[in-house]
Amino acid sequence: MYSSMKTLYLFRHAKSCWEDASLDDFDRPLNKRGKRDAPMMAKRLLEKEILPDLILSSSAKRAGKTARKVAKGIGYPKKEIEYKRAIYDSDEEDLLQLINSISDTYESIMLFGHNPEFTGFANELTNEVIDNIPTSGVVCIEFDVENWAEIEMGKGKLLFFDYPKSGREEE
Repeated sequence: MYSSMKTLYLFRHAKSCWEDASLDDFDRPLNKRGKRDAPMMAKRLLEKEILPDLILSSSAKRAGKTARKVAKGIGYPKKEIEYKRAIYDSDEEDLLQLINSISDTYESIMLFGHNPEFTGFANELTNEVIDNIPTSGVVCIEFDVENWAEIEMGKGKLLFFDYPKSGREEE
């Protein structure tokens, strides 16, 4: 029955550094917390035995770095991550078009990108209300379809929403 399901993971990039005000938003690196949280979230995904068939990342520096840290932590080959500028520049409709264009040879994909688009996209896909996907947060959505092209807003089922501070005490 697995053949008629597609699974999408939306992973918001880890916390980025704002120290250098001259840096363009696109070029901001991860800060200390981001460098800690991304591998921690990878460990949680590994505990759930999650290994996507494809990882797509925004080509913004902080998203790519997050994708590589998570890929390393879950055993996904870093050289197979695909970088898309479109994820950085996209709105919910653009993200849906990207998802709809994915090859059906992939059963599960993980996107690394940005807010507010990812939170809005997760809510539109599932008709759930997530106030905010925090940095290093991941949403897992399942679709009862055979083809990525069949995915529509409101047709997804939220399987889980996890983020660094869920289930642990504040520091």
